[in-house]
This record gives sequence, C-alpha cells and structure tokens, in this order.
Amino acid sequence: MRATDGIFVVKDVNGKTIFKVKDSFFTLHDRRVLLDSAGNPLVILYKQIRSMHDRWNVFRGTSTEPEDLIFTVKRSSSIQWNYKLHVFLASNTAQDRCDFKVKDNVIYAGESSTVVAYMQKKDSVSSFLFGKDTFMLTMYPNIDYAFIVTVIVILDEISDGDLSKVIGNLTENLVTGIPTPTSN
Repeated sequence: MRATDGIFVVKDVNGKTIFKVKDSFFTLHDRRVLLDSAGNPLVILYKQIRSMHDRWNVFRGTSTEPEDLIFTVKRSSSIQWNYKLHVFLASNTAQDRCDFKVKDNVIYAGESSTVVAYMQKKDSVSSFLFGKDTFMLTMYPNIDYAFIVTVIVILDEISDGDLSKVIGNLTENLVTGIPTPTSN
C-alpha cells in the first residue's frame, strides 16, 4: 500500500496494482471511492458530517442508498488516545457488538483475539527521498481484500492521513506474538 498525492495505491507482492482509492472532490461530505485495477468503482466510503465517533458508511459501487450499505466503521469512543475502531456489517442493525475491531495496526474478528489482518510501515528509499509512505499488509485466508483495504483507508482518514503514527516500522517488530498466517 502506498499513499501518494491523496491517492492510495494497493499492489500485490509482484507489484501489480489491485486497488486504488481516490478522493471525491467538491462534495459536502468526505467521500472516497475504492476502484479495482481496471478503474471500476467497487465501494464508496462516505463520512457522516455530524458524528462524535467519526462514523464512515461504506456502500456498493457509487450508491449511497440505504439498501446498498455494506458496513459502517466508527471510533469505539469519542475520546481516544490510541486508534480503536469498530466495524458493523449492515445486517448488524443493533450495533451492540462489533463484527470486526481495529486496534492500532491489527484487525480482529469481532470482540475476539482472532487476527484477520495487520499492517506495518515499510521503510524504503522512495519513502525517505519522496515522502511516500509504504506499508506492508498481511491478511489471513478467507478475508475479503477490498474490505480490509477499505477499513485501512478509513483508519487513515481518522488518523488525519498519517498512518505512520498508527503503524510502527518493520524494524520495531510491533506484531510480536501475532501468529503467522498459514496457507490452509
């Protein structure tokens, strides 16, 4: 993942672009659009204007109709010193328990300790010379890539566009104790 000029570019291990996230300019609400490698819109990320918890709604394609809502992300508390997000799938209308949670650089399944993905900052020559942050994302099997990328983009927005303060350097080994994904 690389944040450049307000656009996220997500590449696979071979360097092939798999997603891009673009800003939607000239709107009353903050909006981002997740595009596939061919430039087709997959989801739109839409920030609610009046929200004490920085609530973002994610819809199919470019729709913002209630029936196209996929999930909602919000800070777990309106006052936080670190980054904790709760993710609620559209079917979870009560929102009394989150379906996924984000704590700093790790995404968990619900309220469990089951890790589904985690991120680390990857120092590179281009990040040093050009100020372009690069991150490494590790995902466990059977997790939707677009879902995880969307949650990370929202985390970036909530952290004021500075994932570096959420994610540590690879050399700091922040994920000690997190089991390595298996290829089952």
